[in-house]
Order: sequence, then structure tokens, then C-alpha cells
Amino acid sequence: MCRVFSLPLRPATAIAPMTTTLTFSFAHRPLVPFAHDYAHGESEPWHQHDCAQLLHILSGVVRVETQEGCWVVPPGRGVWLPAGTPHALRITGHVAARTLFIDPLARAFLPVTCQIVQISPLLRELIVASLDLAEKYAAGSREERIYELILDEIRGMKVLPFGLPEPQDAVLRALCQQMRESPADAWDSRRAASVANMSERTLNRHFQQQTALTWSEWVRRARLMEALVRLAQGQSILRVALDLGYGSHSAFTAMFRRVMGTSPSEYFYSDPDCVPTALSNA
Repeated sequence: MCRVFSLPLRPATAIAPMTTTLTFSFAHRPLVPFAHDYAHGESEPWHQHDCAQLLHILSGVVRVETQEGCWVVPPGRGVWLPAGTPHALRITGHVAARTLFIDPLARAFLPVTCQIVQISPLLRELIVASLDLAEKYAAGSREERIYELILDEIRGMKVLPFGLPEPQDAVLRALCQQMRESPADAWDSRRAASVANMSERTLNRHFQQQTALTWSEWVRRARLMEALVRLAQGQSILRVALDLGYGSHSAFTAMFRRVMGTSPSEYFYSDPDCVPTALSNA
């Protein structure tokens, strides 16, 4: 049995509730597929599941907020949420979502952390096929083989660098919030260290210890994730480039192509099987 619990977390960032509690049973199958479309601007309040969740996005962009950080899910990709992970969703553009709710005991070595993942062509088609499967099935049947293959594919998903981990330290969290509020500013480590009232060396040491990223890597990733959301809103590439601190359309496009493997204008219509390079190269 999988249940959804609403949580009164982070009241300052709480978002309007949209859906009711869902309850799923794993008595006869290891996972439950679920299809749902969202309109632009919709949201899901803070909640958690007592089962694991794979949220696959066919169109639009979903921002997933957790207590550890935020995760931006572009089209054709997915987000893995382990059982018991408090999270909230914000929707940009028309989002077609296909979700798998998974018994956490269905397989050993399922992912134990939140992560944005590449959805392979095989897994994508298996998710679609699973929506039409009966809840009960015979041993050795096609239904059983599809469910089992889905679980095998989940364990082999490639992790993508679209997560933005939050540091635990209150001073560093405040610094991150300042950067998000003015992303066009020059946020080099010297300025950040001055704002945080510490040396550059101390800033980078503590930031990397708490997020596994240097400050400059975190800033580049934050800007790119914000760019994905703004582009999904229909903002022009030039406006997004200037608002995020890039000097020109071409400079932003060059960064985007280097990281994402395609230009911003092509991205939302490109092959989702194209795997981005590390954001630290942005």
C-alpha cells in the first residue's frame, strides 16, 4: 500500500494544494503507473509518499523542491524520489507527466537519493505500455515481464546534473538566496566571500563539503536551471541571456549548446536521448 501524506513544511514557500491524497496497493504488482497532465502555473503542495516515485516529463518543465535542494526536470527526463522524501512541485508550461509509484522493496539497490535521470527509449516505451496493464497477472506473462524489465531499467538510469543542492549552513543558504534573487550580477567567489564575511578559501571549502560543488559550479548550475524554466515560459533567448548575466545571445547559446548538446531554440523540440555534459563545464 502506498499513501501520500501532506506536510506543513516551509510555510514561507508553501504552494497552493492541487491534488487529493492517492493510495496505491502493491499486493499484486511491484509498481503502479499513473498519467497526469498539468496546466502552466499549477503546483503540488509539500507531501511525501511511503513508496518510491519516478516522475517522467514528456513536455514542459517541473521544478521539484526538497529539503536538500531543488531539481529541474526538463522534457524527456525524469526525477527519482526515494520513499519518504518530502517534496513540492511547480509547473512551467503544459506538462504531460507519467509517474511510476514503486514498492521500495521491489528491487535491491534502487536509488537512495533524489536525482534527475535520463529516461532511455526503452524505459519510456515501457512506462507507456504499463499504463494499459492489468493489476493482476499470471506468472511468466507479458505483464510480469514488462514490470520486471521496468525495474531493471530503473536500476540502470543515468544520473543528470540538474539538481541544485542546498548547503546546511544558514549563512551559505542566505548567500544562495541572494544569488537567486539577482542572477545577472557578477557572482564570483570574491564577491560571494565578501557577502558571507569569510575568505574565498573558507567559502569554497565549506560550500564543497556541504554541496559537493564549488561556489562557481553552483552558480553556473543555478543559472542554467533558471534558464530552462524561463525558456519553458516562452521568454526570448536574448531576454533570458541578459537576465541571467550573459553579455549576449551568442554567449548564452554557446554555453547552452556546450552543456545541453543543442541550442536553446532547438532544445524543447530536440531528441531527449541527447545526454548533457557535466554542468561544471558550463
